[in-house]
Amino acid sequence: MTESSFFATVPKALESLLAQELSVLGAREVVPGVAGVAFRGDLATAYRVCLWSRLANHVLLQLAEFPVADAEDLYHGVQTIDWREHVAPEGRLAVHATLKRHATLQHSHFVALKTKDAIVDQLRAHCGVRPLVDTEHPDVIVHVHVAAQRAQVSLDLAGDSLHRRGYRTTRVPAPIKENLASALLLLADWPAIAAQGGTLLDPMCGSGTLLLEGLMIAADYAPGLLREGFGFLRWRQHDERLWQNLRDEARQRLAAGQRRVPKCIGFDHDRLALQAATQHLLRLGLPHAVHFERRAITEARPAAAWPPGLIACNPPYGERLEDRQTVSALYEQCGAVLQQQFSGWQAAFLIGDAELGFRFGIRSQKPITLYNGALACVLLRFAIEPQAFFEPKPLTDEARLAQQLRKLREIPLSTGAEMVANRLRKNQKALAAWREQNAITCYRLYDADLPEYALAVDCYHGERLWVHVQEYAAPKTIDPDKAAQRRLEALHAVMTVLQVPPEQLFFKLRQPQKQRAQYEKLAEHGHFHIVEEGGCRFWVNFEDYLDTGLFLDHRPLRLLLQQTARGKRFLNLFGYTGTATVHAAKGGARATVTVDLSATYLDWARRNLELNGLRGAHELIQADCLAWLAQQARAPRQRFDVIFLDPPTFSNSKRMAEHFDVQRDHVRLIRQACALLVPEGVLYFSTNYRRFQLDQPALATLRCEDISAQTLPKDFARNAKIHYCWKIQPI
Repeated sequence: MTESSFFATVPKALESLLAQELSVLGAREVVPGVAGVAFRGDLATAYRVCLWSRLANHVLLQLAEFPVADAEDLYHGVQTIDWREHVAPEGRLAVHATLKRHATLQHSHFVALKTKDAIVDQLRAHCGVRPLVDTEHPDVIVHVHVAAQRAQVSLDLAGDSLHRRGYRTTRVPAPIKENLASALLLLADWPAIAAQGGTLLDPMCGSGTLLLEGLMIAADYAPGLLREGFGFLRWRQHDERLWQNLRDEARQRLAAGQRRVPKCIGFDHDRLALQAATQHLLRLGLPHAVHFERRAITEARPAAAWPPGLIACNPPYGERLEDRQTVSALYEQCGAVLQQQFSGWQAAFLIGDAELGFRFGIRSQKPITLYNGALACVLLRFAIEPQAFFEPKPLTDEARLAQQLRKLREIPLSTGAEMVANRLRKNQKALAAWREQNAITCYRLYDADLPEYALAVDCYHGERLWVHVQEYAAPKTIDPDKAAQRRLEALHAVMTVLQVPPEQLFFKLRQPQKQRAQYEKLAEHGHFHIVEEGGCRFWVNFEDYLDTGLFLDHRPLRLLLQQTARGKRFLNLFGYTGTATVHAAKGGARATVTVDLSATYLDWARRNLELNGLRGAHELIQADCLAWLAQQARAPRQRFDVIFLDPPTFSNSKRMAEHFDVQRDHVRLIRQACALLVPEGVLYFSTNYRRFQLDQPALATLRCEDISAQTLPKDFARNAKIHYCWKIQPI
């Protein structure tokens, strides 16, 4: 018989496995490609692939390939094919098009329409009638693929995707397609295990896809034998006798194969899913070949009569953030059952990611990446034997989130995530010129712009881009599941727009604080990174504290201090990580003093000074600022030209002599600080307490100028109450 060129499509990552299958089915010149395999063969080979392939989606018979510069080239190229050989003039036609990288053809729908026009115009010219366009019940399906200035025109011999075997009679959602289930079983060496009489068990079988595909493999059951429709059945060159001979051969092989089917067992806790699985088995025509039983995973046990074999399973992935903890616990339970009850068996689990697979506590072979639709997943294969067992480490919330973020990169944005993404892009554009003109490398990109997505997104550019995301805690009236889903959508948008991997994105939940929140330690990673601002370099830490060590809203104020400090003595009270001190010193301050109670933050300040090459007259004092300031005000040891006073909103630290409240205590604090000023000196007082009100009458002996507006940076303009600032001088 005459040979032709074909292309069999397949889910991504299964190309090599399909190539092996096609070779067994008699295909020649088999060449794996992207999401498919090219091969040559006669019509019998193509029919055999449609009938027997457990992996392919479509089988395309190539009719022509030609260069395409524009729509007219496409039209004339399609007309070089004699369509009377393929479709009756009064028949029904469907055209599917795919388009990739073309200079003038921009829409696949237009490519399909132009192809359809070329076909019907030719048939009308030759026969006086034209075929109807019928996408539901076409006689032939034409597939045109345009890429890199060339077009390929083919006939789809499969019609409906070959993964639809014909045994599904219910509308129960299937978490795995039939051809992916077969791929899992082939990669887990199920054909060899079945040939040796091993048992196939799915302890979370759902509607039974894995078990039915395993049964069909073991019984030598052609995957297409139940199907009622193929794309070639009304094709004008269809060979009905050849097709029926192949079907008869398949029936004979099934009659022999079903006598050697091993035990196939399915457990699930869902009664409705088991009912669907039973109906699918009845449709397959082998009603007693699989034993289904309602059992939870914790109750899974092998019967003594079941020879050890293969446990194959597609458990829940935990794609939603709020499901991760539940799924992690499920995997741990499953791992415990496998270790305790199924020693000596093989196992193959298709899961969301390899790290989640550690919850099983069983060492596996090298994971294989597969794709369940657009979702990347991992096939874990392992032998259940004591030497492979280990105790999984507890999975932290941080690790769960990192897993989830990695998975998000493989799926499209949801509607909500797209809303956030659009706002991020808008903000990027609005800040671009300002950032470039002012050399801004660390800035706030988003601050609860959309009320439903209440996060602050800060970008830090150093040797790479780091993104620090803080979520404002949702009100108690908001459903926790909905809040978690919105959080996930927002993080997905951030990663997509900013093109950052999960390891460069840091997430924290910001609760209302009654103490000095930035001093609260969250972790002990000790990972520091260098960023720049206003000619200064700073160490920042994105993991260990609620804040990073660099308050971005104080950027203009720090630059103001830098500009005014030349030749001056500078005092930084509640100095934190000493960023204001660095700016003052970099601006030429004659001497600086930084006071803070925390040895950790003073060491951080020292490292910031050293990072900028600043040594010498820069004193760091570990002390309770309130007590130190009171003592100095009574008998000043030294006076200062510029003082920066940025106290916490509240503090009841046990190491402080007294409880502090900025609204209650600011008058005393400002007076004591001003007592340390030289006659022409200036105090800059700042607070982030949003309801703060300066007690002007109590400070009548001081000139207090509100400079909040001029110290509010452009990237914080949406939130005018982010901080308040006054320039205060003695009268």
